[in-house]
Amino acid sequence: MTMRSKRPASLLALCLLCAGCHHAPSIDIIGSFFPVWMLCLSIAVVLAFVVRHFLVRFKLDSEVGPVALFYPSVVILFTSLLWLIFFR
Repeated sequence: MTMRSKRPASLLALCLLCAGCHHAPSIDIIGSFFPVWMLCLSIAVVLAFVVRHFLVRFKLDSEVGPVALFYPSVVILFTSLLWLIFFR
């Protein structure tokens, strides 16, 4: 590749990287702006603890698969649902 053909490709890559930072949704909490994904993730972790509490209470915790995969999947599910419901 010559220098002339590298320039448009690098410019395109730079534009694509900067396009993702155009508008990051944020929420104002006590005067500080936090990214919305951080709020969704925090609520999802609390909801995963609630799910775990109910599974233990009804003695269903032994029925779930590998715990190291189940609970992170629950957190990802709740994070995605909260994002879609409230911010999209």
